[in-house]
Amino acid sequence: MTYEIPLREIQFVLHELLQVPAMLEACGQPELDAETIDQVLAAAGQFASEVIAPLNAPGDEHGCSMPSAGVVQTPPGFKKAYDEFTKNGWPGLSCSPEFGGQGFPSVVANAVYEVFGGANMAWASYPGMSHATYVNVAANGSEDQKALYLPKIASGEWAGTMCLTEPNAGTDLGLMRTRAVAQADGSYSITGSKIFISGGEQDLTENIMHLVLARTPDAPPGVKGISLFIVPKFLPDASGAAGARNAVVCGSIEHKLGIHGNSTCTINFDGATGWLLGAPNKGLAGMFVQMNHMRVLVGTIAIGLMEAAYQKALAYAKERLQGRASGVRSSGDVADRIIGHADVRRMLLTQKANIEGARALALWTSQLSDVQRLHPDPATRNETAELLGLLTPLVKALSSDLAVECTLLAMQVFGGHGYIRENGVEQHLRDVRIIGLYEGTNGVQAMDLLGRKVLADQGRQMGVFLDMAGAFAETCGPREPMREFAQPLAKLVTDIRQLTGELVAASAQDPHAAGAAAAPYLRLVGHLALGWSWARMAEVALKHSGSTDPIYASKIATARFYFHACCPRRRRCAARSGPARPR
Repeated sequence: MTYEIPLREIQFVLHELLQVPAMLEACGQPELDAETIDQVLAAAGQFASEVIAPLNAPGDEHGCSMPSAGVVQTPPGFKKAYDEFTKNGWPGLSCSPEFGGQGFPSVVANAVYEVFGGANMAWASYPGMSHATYVNVAANGSEDQKALYLPKIASGEWAGTMCLTEPNAGTDLGLMRTRAVAQADGSYSITGSKIFISGGEQDLTENIMHLVLARTPDAPPGVKGISLFIVPKFLPDASGAAGARNAVVCGSIEHKLGIHGNSTCTINFDGATGWLLGAPNKGLAGMFVQMNHMRVLVGTIAIGLMEAAYQKALAYAKERLQGRASGVRSSGDVADRIIGHADVRRMLLTQKANIEGARALALWTSQLSDVQRLHPDPATRNETAELLGLLTPLVKALSSDLAVECTLLAMQVFGGHGYIRENGVEQHLRDVRIIGLYEGTNGVQAMDLLGRKVLADQGRQMGVFLDMAGAFAETCGPREPMREFAQPLAKLVTDIRQLTGELVAASAQDPHAAGAAAAPYLRLVGHLALGWSWARMAEVALKHSGSTDPIYASKIATARFYFHACCPRRRRCAARSGPARPR
């Protein structure tokens, strides 16, 4: 079946739960109203289902190729789809009008990328990474660099990459060896090799702007001596167009488990010309602007993959005849449709609860990035920035872990038919597996949450988050319709508050406590965020209990399933999240 945009679900989150149009009006963008946002979503759904979804399976089968040294070809149809993408202005959706963009907020752009990722993750990763380079240069570039590069990215004429990893330096970038030597004209000569570069070489755009981490000869050791450079594939000429070829060459492409249609390259810099982006020796901080943007984006794309697999599983369950759901004949058919079997419904509801909860969490996090950037009150921007930092690793790690689990459930609904290629679920599973490794593995995300966020301030910011969720539960608890959601939410807040205090105390005595507890702690906090999201959605839906729109009854039923079937099991993670103790 062809992927279809879950339009009403996204509208519910954007307009009713998050009230994005009201947020934009408060931030000085009243022209981006609900009707305008809906037009964008509808157009995205049409492009996804009609243009890139049909390329998903063929692109996976064909993959990328290197017909000659340094030349990479994307699968047939990818270039034509990209040309249509740029013709219709999609690369500039959330770019500033100053640079030729349309100025939509990240929360809308990420909703669109969920749709593009669900339709064809390998294809969507090209413009997704390019926009992340736009975000980086917009934050760290000089006025001249912004004027030169940002319009090219916003138009889609040029692409962008993020060049961090080396064969000997992955998570520990302090070990990197790529060198940057200052030249008399103010440029730098860049020499070294980077691996696992998404979209590092391709035939979609006329130029590629590589953002490269490198070390100058006089730099301090470790991560404090890393700088960030712009190294284009073709050097811009006097008019700003792509000119002479730079000393940047794709050495090879990786042969991977999934996303075969996305070129993952080794890029060699042999005295390539580059220019410093931001301050010297501050490259890692500069790159984290791009990394954190990408962490929320890839977490959102994981939700798109979950949705695509769920759509296939649900359609199959409604058609497949097998056995008797109740042990007796319930229709004139030779067997019952498997959606009537309780265990199949459990698997489908688990997918639905995780997808819709994760979508609400990811888009809320995206909205926080907009508030941080656009809100007129500096205090609100600062408070929002702290909450955004706390939620970013949750969105990335939780969404990608759930995506693997839920895609496996979709495969299980199909039975043996899910394991073969023609039904498409096995490709979703292969594709989505990379997201747990992208932009820092999920173990790194867990240590970021517990080590760099929670322990670093003795649990203060986590306490603010827990206070927010607890206050919501306390306010809703006395209302009978909300009690079944508010009470387990309040219990989970209490569990995590106690556990956080124990971990802060234990980590002061045991250097291994944080590492041992980080992954289950992130999972537990992530499910608090999901539970809070579901309680908030239930509150909205209950206000429309008499409506004929089926989404409201569906939200209440799914929220009930989450709290009754998922939340108690998740709460038991608390027992496994404590620091390891020798026996």
